[in-house]
Parts: sequence; C-alpha cells; structure tokens
Amino acid sequence: MPDVKISPAGMVIGFGVALIAGTFGWLTFGPKPAPPPPPVLTAEARDYLTSLKLSNVRMQAAESYVQSRLVEIFGDITNVGNRNIKLIQVTCVFRDYSGQDVSRERAYVVDGRGGAFEPGKTRPFRLAFDTVPESWNQALPVLVIAQIQFE
Repeated sequence: MPDVKISPAGMVIGFGVALIAGTFGWLTFGPKPAPPPPPVLTAEARDYLTSLKLSNVRMQAAESYVQSRLVEIFGDITNVGNRNIKLIQVTCVFRDYSGQDVSRERAYVVDGRGGAFEPGKTRPFRLAFDTVPESWNQALPVLVIAQIQFE
C-alpha cells in the first residue's frame, strides 16, 4: 500500500472547505426562526376604524409576459378622525366561486413613507399581488383593516 502524505497547507485548505460547506449546509437546512406574529388590531385602533373611509376602490388584473397574473387594487383612503397615523395594514381576502377563502394577503395602504397621514387628508393606494391562486373568483377581494399605528 503506497504511503500518502498530506502537506500542512493541504490540511488547512481541506479543513477550510469542510468548514465552509458545513456552515452553508447549516444556514440553508438548519433551524428556521419562527415567523413574527401577525399584527393585532388594538382596542384603540378598533375604535378608530370608523374614522377611516375607503373610496374609489377598483381592481385590474393583467397577464405578464412570463405567464403570471398581476392583480392590482387601487383606491383612496381618507382619515376623517382626529389622529395622525403612521401605518395602516389591510388583509385582502380572495375567495373562490363558492365563497370559500383561497388566499389572504397582507399589504400596506399607508406605510409611513409619505410622512404622517393627517386628519382630513386623503391618500391614493395601490396594492399589487402576483400569487393569487387560479381558483380565485375574479371578484374584488374583501379588504379588512388589520393594523393601525398612530404617530
């Protein structure tokens, strides 16, 4: 049987490759962190729901060049209350022809990028979804306010 000798440099390189492969495997297939809990509509926010008015809500769907469907929902939201709002998140409930929920998607109607959403102001919004199931009934989804954060 021939004598095989491995140089110290070869051992270091081999150890480095094994370490990198192990780290990659652990990061790829290792434990995943738990998803954050969904936001909760506080009692204060629930009381403020009547101060938010959705209007001009409409929808359009288009097929993209890669054969996927993009569903867009447009509308306006008005703050008729007396509080500045930093963030408003909605849940869009897509249903099938029998009325069963087929998808629930969360999106921001007000995301804080335009500054505070002040009382008496109206803002346009656009929500875009590209993962709506084929079993969706093509009707406007139900929009439910899921979270409000005040300034």
